[in-house]
Amino acid sequence: MKIFKYLGKYWYAIIAVFLLLIVQASSDLSLPSLTSDIVDVGIQQGGLEQSTPDKIRTSTLQGIEIFMTEKEKQTIKDNYKEATQTVDGKKVEIYKLDLQDGMTKEKLAKIFNLPMMMIASTRSKDSSNAKEAKEVINDYTAISKDAAKAQALGQEAKELGEQAQAAGQAAAAATDAATAAAKGAEAQSLAAEAQAKGAEAQKLGDELKAKNDAMPAKVDAARKATKESLGDMGEDSLKTVGIQLTLAEYKALDVNTGKIQTDYMIKTGAKMLGLTLVSAVAAIIVGLIAALVAATVGKNLRVGQYERTLEFSNNEMEKFSPASLITRNTNDIQQIQMGIVMIMRIVLYAPILGIGGVYRVYKTGTGMGWIVGVAVAGVLVLVVTLLLTTMPKFKALQTLVDRVNLVSREIITGLPVIRAFSREKYEEERFDVANTNLMKTQMFVNRAMSLMMPIMMLLMNGISVLIVWVGGHNMDNGQLQVGDMMAFITYTMQIVMAFMMLSMVSIILPRSNVAAGRVDEVLNTEPTIKDPEQPKDDHDFKGEVKFEGVQFRYGDADADVLHHINFVAKPGETTALIGSTGSGKSTIVNLIPRLFDVTGGRITIDGIDIREMSMHKLHEIMGFVPQKGVLFSGDIASNIKFGDGEISDEQMKKAAEIAQATEFINSNEQGFDRAISQGGTNVSGGQKQRLSIARALAKNPKILIFDDSFSALDNKTDVALRKALAENIKDATQIIVAQKISTILHADNIIVLDEGRVVAQGRHEELMASSAVYQEIAQSQLSNAELGIEEAD
Repeated sequence: MKIFKYLGKYWYAIIAVFLLLIVQASSDLSLPSLTSDIVDVGIQQGGLEQSTPDKIRTSTLQGIEIFMTEKEKQTIKDNYKEATQTVDGKKVEIYKLDLQDGMTKEKLAKIFNLPMMMIASTRSKDSSNAKEAKEVINDYTAISKDAAKAQALGQEAKELGEQAQAAGQAAAAATDAATAAAKGAEAQSLAAEAQAKGAEAQKLGDELKAKNDAMPAKVDAARKATKESLGDMGEDSLKTVGIQLTLAEYKALDVNTGKIQTDYMIKTGAKMLGLTLVSAVAAIIVGLIAALVAATVGKNLRVGQYERTLEFSNNEMEKFSPASLITRNTNDIQQIQMGIVMIMRIVLYAPILGIGGVYRVYKTGTGMGWIVGVAVAGVLVLVVTLLLTTMPKFKALQTLVDRVNLVSREIITGLPVIRAFSREKYEEERFDVANTNLMKTQMFVNRAMSLMMPIMMLLMNGISVLIVWVGGHNMDNGQLQVGDMMAFITYTMQIVMAFMMLSMVSIILPRSNVAAGRVDEVLNTEPTIKDPEQPKDDHDFKGEVKFEGVQFRYGDADADVLHHINFVAKPGETTALIGSTGSGKSTIVNLIPRLFDVTGGRITIDGIDIREMSMHKLHEIMGFVPQKGVLFSGDIASNIKFGDGEISDEQMKKAAEIAQATEFINSNEQGFDRAISQGGTNVSGGQKQRLSIARALAKNPKILIFDDSFSALDNKTDVALRKALAENIKDATQIIVAQKISTILHADNIIVLDEGRVVAQGRHEELMASSAVYQEIAQSQLSNAELGIEEAD
């Protein structure tokens, strides 16, 4: 797009904006996950992020260790140390967390979660997936009972052995044979009983050993069975159960679980506030940079377009109408500025937000990513449809704005004529047509834009309902937590919003791009009249103007309007051009300041072709009074001094005096400070002409050109002005285009034109004798008596 090229020189601002937008998007995308943590961790998990307990009773840990592997038991042993704690006045043996290098709570939580889940399932009465875990518990319980029984049998065997030993000693110590025999028989009986008890204890011990050896395999099988029974619930369910057991353990140890939850909520809330602040600051800075860049681009474009317009010759001015140039320098550049702001604030931000949102959705692991695909597809269908519908209208919009401006300008400028011919109704209808066409196009575009928003909102709400419906089923199956679903909804909405922002921009940017093309058309239009590469300005110009075989035709014309014009206008002399309407008088004087360039022959000043002079130097030595006097808003003094910033007040007053403007200037109490409205509408036609003449005289030019500049003057003022010019302007070359013979009677050389050709030239008396064309013009304006008087003079 053409609008992007304006941002090339501001690459550093683009990079800064891009980085800030990454910061803003990261902050915005972090908020949903923190909201999820508030719900899942802060509310549902009591503020505990992991199931790893900071301290745990020895008995509880021993129960959990039943479902751990030997390696896991060793890891737990390495990261906990034994301690005691007083609970309800009793000392309780506990283990305190003592993390070793390289170990974290997250790693330990992965060890704790499954055993804690298995312990919890064995305690649940209606648990249908805890068969293997319960069998392990039952086996350990049976082993414990058998171990106690074996220990009791062993103790009994020991005691019987001791009794048999005592009986044997008594038999050996007996003095009579009967006592010795009885004690010996008792000893034998006790020994046999002790041996039987020992054998039974030994057998039970062997059985216990076999059962103990088989327990690791049973525990491993129970762990696998538990994992399989969880299905898609996965780590989140294990984590949730583990955290609940840890909270129960904390309560048993009199730990303030309420404070844990409050601290977590405050910490997470502070993070959210901080990220919101970062996002807001980044957005504000991006807005400031975007506004600054857009304003700078707009300023540079206006200056560039203005400077290029000043270089235009009349050929280019005819190509671009004034109304169109005004529109291009105001409305079009405003559209470009809006486009630049949108590019820097939305076009760059939306992809970052969208891609970041997709990544976050992927990380949630909810299995609902297909919903995002449905949402994006719906948005793309809507955007493409709108673009195909509205793009042609956007291309026509700026042209219609041009048309409204053109008609408005014509009506306002020609208001006196419109009133004089009672054409108000016709002009109203003409303006209404242009205005209605613009309105219809704008209404179509606005309807398309307004239609997009409700459809987009319907799409977003439909996607939200779909997420809640699918997520609700997943939550019911234990596969999703509430906070995760909330985060998923938010991320999906952010992704959809990113595409919606792009869709809005994609509808608005084409208008900016059209505007950029129109501005480029002006900037890239090379003026047909240029300064030479090596101008011949280093010359003390006297002001002799010479036409040598000059021919000229307008750009779109088929024939020349000037044919082989030859004459010389010398310094200190007055050269006059006269002829019928359309004979080429104004065209000739427009060629001298290079408002047009000759198409044949050449024009020289003191022998130097004016095309070899710089435009500045050419205009510097020239005072030009156009056919239609143009004044600028300001005051009389600023208008007279317009030709040169160094004109003194004395020069200004002298010029006004020569131009016969002093009388009406002094008649107002404000004098030269009298305000002039735009276009000089608050002064009369004659006053406007006199001020235009004074402006040309004030700069003391070498060449004075009057393009029918006395037409609005009465005869008295005309005579006084010509007399003042003759008395005060002696060294300058004066070239006068006139319609009135009386204005040029005393000219040193009168050029008579007819259909673009010089048919005669000379003084008045000579032409009256030799030129039929001049005689016809003279006799149409003056009586024979007047002509005779003039001839007598």
